Amino acid sequence: MATTTKRVTVHECCNIAPPTDPGEAAEHSLPLTFFDILWLYVHPTQRLLFYRFPCSATDFLETIVPTLKKSLSRTLGNYLPLAGNLLIHPSNSGTPEFRYSPGDSVSVTFAESTENLDFDYLTGNQARDSDLFYALVPVLPEPRVESESALKIIPLLAIQATLFPETGICIGITNHHAVGDASSIVGFIKAWGSAAKLGENQQLISAENQSLPFFDRSVIKDPSGRANIFWNQMRLLQVGSSYLEFPTNKVRATYVLQNNDIHILKNLALAREPGLVHLSSFTVTTGYVWACLVKSAAEAGEEVDDVEPEYFGFAVDARHRLEPPVPATYFGNCLAFVVTQSTHRLLRGSAGFVIAVKLIGELISQKVNNKEEILRDADDWLVKYGSSLLGKRTLGVVGSPKFDLYDVDFGWGKPNKYESMSIDRYGSMSLCKSREFEGGLEIGLSLPKKKMDAFAAIFSDGLKA
Repeated sequence: MATTTKRVTVHECCNIAPPTDPGEAAEHSLPLTFFDILWLYVHPTQRLLFYRFPCSATDFLETIVPTLKKSLSRTLGNYLPLAGNLLIHPSNSGTPEFRYSPGDSVSVTFAESTENLDFDYLTGNQARDSDLFYALVPVLPEPRVESESALKIIPLLAIQATLFPETGICIGITNHHAVGDASSIVGFIKAWGSAAKLGENQQLISAENQSLPFFDRSVIKDPSGRANIFWNQMRLLQVGSSYLEFPTNKVRATYVLQNNDIHILKNLALAREPGLVHLSSFTVTTGYVWACLVKSAAEAGEEVDDVEPEYFGFAVDARHRLEPPVPATYFGNCLAFVVTQSTHRLLRGSAGFVIAVKLIGELISQKVNNKEEILRDADDWLVKYGSSLLGKRTLGVVGSPKFDLYDVDFGWGKPNKYESMSIDRYGSMSLCKSREFEGGLEIGLSLPKKKMDAFAAIFSDGLKA
């Protein structure tokens, strides 16, 4: 029986399991590496993909839903950890692990939007009420405790497909970050899309096994025992998923830098600072957003001391940066962290953009592109980039142009809009390839309305200079 909320009608809640293979082992277990343990207590990652695809409720339920179920089951057969759980031992006595057991499954919801949700509004670039999107976001099932072993069992993946009648479909995906980074989860989403589009004849794995996810944890070298160090630091914390409180009092907006805009920013940076050590689309885009956000503080009514530190940081895919390199198809987390900082006075000044670009470029040159430096301070990540930055003025980056979700096709064409819901939580920008403009980039922000208005004006004016 369908159940209705203010914004969606839920037609079905079910659990989708991988295909069973009598020849397979009873269980599949994976240890957590130090890269995984860092994400144990971080909020779930939430993504929304909107597709314009006119479809009736009957066609959705009788054709689309069965296809999504079958293709998801087949895809999970190659991504068993996602169908499994994170296991925490009683009293945090042992190291956590991922485990898939036959019968484990993924929670899936099929829903239909009501008149209170407008597809065109949600997929626009203008400032939109952040709260409206959460009717489309699946929620991870609550952790449970196994009666015999007292193991805490934490689900890792939840999915929701929502129909906008005669207009489109939204695919929502929520995952526990500890199970995999963007490279891993985007790989899964693309595999699922291909399976849904191509049907039973689709070969999920190429003849050369190029797309087969690689699970062998032995490629993550840990001679100093970082996994145990990190777990000892974190195991007194309560494991669980935290969710936003509503209303968020935020709006989310998308800003697009076309290839020509990026060239303008590069030329502007070089004209003012010819000796930049690293200049790229990433450095000028993130540097520009960072500077514009700092400049918008006064217009938004924020009182910030001139000497207040302003931090900028991002996670780096370390697979090809480790020695020896980790396979590109490695499934799990393999992210390093880098942070730079300036002061509020410097970044809000006339040279703020160039200062930001220079600092980010130096960070990339000295740390990101230096195999000897990328993990040098890894033992201190929890302190340097965790508790010490809480409550500070910080801008982070969610996503990367390298992981393109705009080419995920379930048989309905390319998405009309991608939304990273994680930016609603704290100071982060989302970054991905532009859907419409070759060489362009799409930036997502979630801010209080007053600050978003101030940012939008400064962002636009700066490109006219």
